[in-house]
Amino acid sequence: MKLLYITSRVPWPLEKGDKLRAYHQLRLLAEQHEIYLAALHDQPLHPQADKELRRFCKEILYLPLPKRAVAFNLLRGTFSGLPFQVAYFYSKSAQEKLDRFIAQHRPERIFCQLIRTSEYARGHEDIPKVIDYMDVFSKGVERRLGKVSPLLRPVFRTEYKRLVRYEHDVFSRFDERIIISGQDRDLIPHPERGKIHVVANGVDTDFFHPRETKKTYELLFNGNMNYPPNVESAEYLVQKILPLVHEKKPGVRVLISGASPAPRVLALRSEKVTVSGWVEDVRDSFAQSRLLVAPMQSSIGLQNKLLEAMAMQLPCITTSLSNNALKAEAGRQVLVADTPEAFAQHILHLLDHPEEAERIAHEGYRFALENFNWNTIAQELGKIIVHAGEKK
Repeated sequence: MKLLYITSRVPWPLEKGDKLRAYHQLRLLAEQHEIYLAALHDQPLHPQADKELRRFCKEILYLPLPKRAVAFNLLRGTFSGLPFQVAYFYSKSAQEKLDRFIAQHRPERIFCQLIRTSEYARGHEDIPKVIDYMDVFSKGVERRLGKVSPLLRPVFRTEYKRLVRYEHDVFSRFDERIIISGQDRDLIPHPERGKIHVVANGVDTDFFHPRETKKTYELLFNGNMNYPPNVESAEYLVQKILPLVHEKKPGVRVLISGASPAPRVLALRSEKVTVSGWVEDVRDSFAQSRLLVAPMQSSIGLQNKLLEAMAMQLPCITTSLSNNALKAEAGRQVLVADTPEAFAQHILHLLDHPEEAERIAHEGYRFALENFNWNTIAQELGKIIVHAGEKK
């Protein structure tokens, strides 16, 4: 089957969650289907991106979004009523190129990753379509409303209302819909949200696997470090949790690892806090650390950092918000905390009791392997795509 897969970013390198999800879906779907990738991008292509993606994509259409075009898109979106998350990525020039690409290759299915790309599927009602909501953008914006500056609050409030309406309306424009977790599905503002298929992320266990390395850091926080929920979580770890840990163990060191650290993250650096920025091999960050601490306060979706740490047998401590999506057994496969005091208590206990840390790490490893296998997930996704548009 010919499958057109539309992304809002070129899915390489894999420093962001949507790129990682797209990459592995494309890689495995290509085993059964002809993949035609249309990738929007507002950044220069990585030198290895095209070579990497052509390993499993039959044809690739790159759709650049120059800064001037993005500014115009946002201005137009202000008056059109589109959410900024959608307007930013929608270009009439890109639409024309994509329409010609579709006419040339005649795909049998269209797959849109994120509502950001959904406008590009308009006008192709003759082709069955699938959308990956992935995350509930409206809920992410709502959770940030009280944390942004008063000057920005009206903009966020408008965006929230537009996203709620758009997430509802886009539902009926697609034949099938998927999302990353049951928690997110329940937040979609549509009365028939139960029809949305939950398709989780997997973890590449050929790449992420246990590795014996000297431990340089006690605590790790990993992720795209200009993503606001990650910035917020890094601050929470360093400013609220770490001082409580240092009261009992002043030597505890933290590694904040991940691409493009925001100024607020760079400001956290100290003798006991290292901000590494981009690392060539993220496994080094996991292997050098004793515990992963992910105190997510306003995140949406499933945290890949937890899956990757578990696959490398690293004990994980996270919030109930993150674990509601993960669905690990608290106390056995993961530790859960929702206050700085509870986080500090868990951290100190695991550092003082390495046998308990090893038990959590082993149980988390088994949980990740048994529940987040990319091959199984891709088979399920493939069936959803193939049957899209069939009468039920």
